[in-house]
Parts: sequence; structure tokens; C-alpha cells
Amino acid sequence: MAATEGLGGEGEKKRIVVVGGGIAGSVAAKALQEHSNVVLIDSKEYFEVPWASLRSLVEPSFAERSVINHTEYLPNARLVISPAINITESEVLTAQGDPIAYDYLVIATGHVDTGALARSEKLIVGGGPTGVELAGEVAVDFPDKKVTLVHRGSRLLEFIGHKAGRKALDWLTSKKVEVILGQSVNLTSVSDGVYQTSGGESITADCYFNCTGKPMGSMWLKDTVLKNSLDIHGRLMVDANLRVKGHRNVFGIGDITDIPEIKQGYLAQRHALVAAKNLKLLTTGGDERKMAVYKPGWPLAIVSLGRNEAVAQIFFVTLIGCFPGMIKSKDLFVGKTRKQLGLKPDLL
Repeated sequence: MAATEGLGGEGEKKRIVVVGGGIAGSVAAKALQEHSNVVLIDSKEYFEVPWASLRSLVEPSFAERSVINHTEYLPNARLVISPAINITESEVLTAQGDPIAYDYLVIATGHVDTGALARSEKLIVGGGPTGVELAGEVAVDFPDKKVTLVHRGSRLLEFIGHKAGRKALDWLTSKKVEVILGQSVNLTSVSDGVYQTSGGESITADCYFNCTGKPMGSMWLKDTVLKNSLDIHGRLMVDANLRVKGHRNVFGIGDITDIPEIKQGYLAQRHALVAAKNLKLLTTGGDERKMAVYKPGWPLAIVSLGRNEAVAQIFFVTLIGCFPGMIKSKDLFVGKTRKQLGLKPDLL
């Protein structure tokens, strides 16, 4: 899509460019589209509810609700379907070569974006929430398939408490998932479907899913005006108002930020709403001292275990079973996310 016309001037709405159409960028663009001239830059034409993608692997029809075209919820914003490759003090340059001018900029590129399930043996590498949830989805929907989960850490779900990790391990083993802890897998050297672990074990698998984490989506920023706003891990350093340090008109939201909290979708949504509130204030000439402050979220996590169960850590309480499963596992918050984007929870 070309991006040549001017978007702002004296007396006109301010130009806000949002880079990244994941959960944070989508919610921010939705919240701002009636208020400013909004451009969403994304490499794809759709938004996918990230925590629903694993269910879609075992139930392809689930994607009909969890994959949403940007045009469905952004009728009053412009879309540029192209990766952003550079930023100046006043423009974003896309891979198409289009310079897109901005008054305010929101960076929400998160992490960079496993696999057929028709085969009988699965190897899952990584014991974080993605690996555990994928193992649970496959174990419940395809109980006849052999699933092996390998994690280099000493326990599963290391981002939350020990008790939650133990409960998840017990649940997976009860579903006949083989869990190997304290070892890694050489994914580059495989012979006849046999993978070798660092502990000398051999694992036979038709396919593997690498759930060890995605790289930060900030590589493209390292040669831009924001290069000095990245920490040693490639995260955008933001202040309490979610403004990128060193830039008064640039905000950072979602997983790309250096906010000291677990990187979770519901927190990215909170980032988006705080940033949108502050942008509305700034674009109308409001007092900066009245900007909203973002407070890092409390440790709260729900990891789905198949369709009906989950393990949850809520503050200092750990639960497992159908009760936490009722909160997340059945619908995976897809209906709630669709409503937040102004869409019907269901397609009917």
C-alpha cells in the first residue's frame, strides 16, 4: 500500500504511526483511530491472538476466530502492509520504500515470529509456557501420539513458582508425555528422525517444535535514531509513562520494552491503553505532568493444559485443574480479545 499523502498539519489531527500489529499495537491503534490520523505498519494483513495459535495447530477451525484482518477493527486507520526498516526523527521507512511521516510514534514489534501434526511422534523443545501448552494440546487432542518435551532447565515454567512447575510436570506425565529436564537438543544434526540430547539420549521424532523463545523484534532498530534507547538485551528502555527514553514523541509498548515484569498478552494490552491515554493527552496539548503512569503487573499466569484444565499462579497461590481451566483453556480469551477490538466474540 502506498503511503504518500500527508497526514497532518496545523489545525489537523496529529499523525500517529504504530509499528507492529500484534496484541499491543493492535489495541493501541484501535484506541487511537477515532482521535488521530493513525497508520498501522505491519508485515502481515492480519492480527492473530498469540495465545490461541497453539490451539489452532490441533484445531485449525479455531483460527477462524483468532485470526483477524486488521481492516475488521481499524475502519478509520490506514494500513501499510510492509516491514518497517528504519526510523528518523520524523519518518518511518518501510521495505516498500515509502517514508511515512509521524508526529508521534509507537513501537510495538514485540518478538519476531511450529510442523505437521498428522505424524505420530513429536519432539517439543522448551519447557516454558509455549512448550507446556503445546504438549498439553497435542496430548489431549491426539492421545495416541508420542510426545517428548525436552527442557534445558531444572524445572518447567521457570518464570513462575516451583509449585506450578511441579504440577505441570505431574499433569504432563499423567498424559504420557515424556519430559526430559536438564538437557538440550541438537536440532541441526539429525539422522533418520533421531535427535541427540546433551545428555547422550536419543529421541525419535517425525517433527519438532522449537519453543525456546523468539528473538526480540528490535534488530531493525539498531541502526536507527532509537539505537541508543535499546538495552543490552535489545529491549526498548521506557519511562513510567511508556515513552522511549531520550525521545519525547516515541512510545514503546508490549514485549519489546524493558519493563520488569513477565511478558504476557494481558500486560501488553495494558501498555497499549496507557500509551493511548497519554497520546490523547499530548495530541490535544494537555499537561505532560498529567500523563498516566504504568505500574508493572503482579505475577499472574495461567498456562493451559489442553482444552479444559490449566495451571495458574495468582499472586502466591498455585492452582491446577478445571477451575483455572474455566478461566482460560476453553476459549483462550479469544472472545474477550475480539470484544476489545470492537468485534463480536463469535463469528455467528
